[in-house]
Amino acid sequence: MDIGVPREIRPAEQRVGLTPPGADALVRAGYRVFVEQGAGRGAGFHDREYAQVGATIVYSTEEAWRRPEVVVKVSRPTADEYGYFHGQTMLAFLHHTVASPDLLIALREHEMTAIAAEMIESEDGTFPVLHPTSEVAGRMTPIIAGGLLTSRPTGLPADHVGGRGSLLSGVPGVPPANVVIIGAGVVGTNAARMFLGLGAQVTVLDRDAGRLRVIDEAVQGRAVTMTATPYNIEKAVAFADVLIGAVYVAGQRAPIVVTRSMVRAMRPRAVIIDLSIDQGGCVETSRPTTLDGPVYIEEGVIHYCVPNVPARVARTASHAWANAVLPYLLLMGEHGVDDALRRSFALRQGLVVRRGVAREVSRP
Repeated sequence: MDIGVPREIRPAEQRVGLTPPGADALVRAGYRVFVEQGAGRGAGFHDREYAQVGATIVYSTEEAWRRPEVVVKVSRPTADEYGYFHGQTMLAFLHHTVASPDLLIALREHEMTAIAAEMIESEDGTFPVLHPTSEVAGRMTPIIAGGLLTSRPTGLPADHVGGRGSLLSGVPGVPPANVVIIGAGVVGTNAARMFLGLGAQVTVLDRDAGRLRVIDEAVQGRAVTMTATPYNIEKAVAFADVLIGAVYVAGQRAPIVVTRSMVRAMRPRAVIIDLSIDQGGCVETSRPTTLDGPVYIEEGVIHYCVPNVPARVARTASHAWANAVLPYLLLMGEHGVDDALRRSFALRQGLVVRRGVAREVSRP
């Protein structure tokens, strides 16, 4: 099987669909890997590293798309890439429920097979490809929040007075920042552990009492846990210095759980980091931003709504991604795409389009 790795072209997207170790594993298994020139540069991987493990460097985007049977990339394709579709199989984070309808039209018209990495779901209900990326995103949140809370954060308009001027940990005699996390999944759990490690006061809300028990055990009772009712969310959000949106519903748009009126009642110059934005966002005032222009101010609150937060640490994120998708690429290489889909429940759950025919995945 031939596998292609095109260069990511979305703004500030520095990750790459396959790392040199991943390419090495595929080449050793007997498959040909075509990597577009410079595809790994943003993550610190040079073309020579791919060539040294036996991958073939190609010098045009078209070649990276058209030569292989399977294309692996991180971000969903842009409209500029639709012209390269010609019936291949594509594995990527598609987030198709909030994507432009043009994407699904293009996939159908060009008889593509598309597998949404974020929807690959094991029989135990876990998401093996999304999981490590969510870990990266969750662990990044204190770094982002700590910077935005300062009196002169980067990225804000020059005439803005900045964040609340608070230190996450506080100091003796001065209380720590109050961090509210909505969603006790992988993102929320990792965010909570990191914020607690820095000394912040952390409250986690989720509708699932089982998840709250798990996170309570994971952090040894150091976080406040609450059921995510509208009443509790409203009360918790009002006192937040930092609000983390970490709501995820597989294959669906994220529900709005924080309303504009709740945002309006927040402390002035508080920070919202909506990590659900790649699924539409869970805060009513959220709208997608980019790593080049990550923040805006709405209702007096700083909003950070970047869909690809892990791209800030592109090398780590690319390794995590490649480690997660490699077993599925090897499976498709060994058995072909059709048989791999038959053999793998998880891979079938991620199937969005098969040879141009849209497919709905039934979920519990």
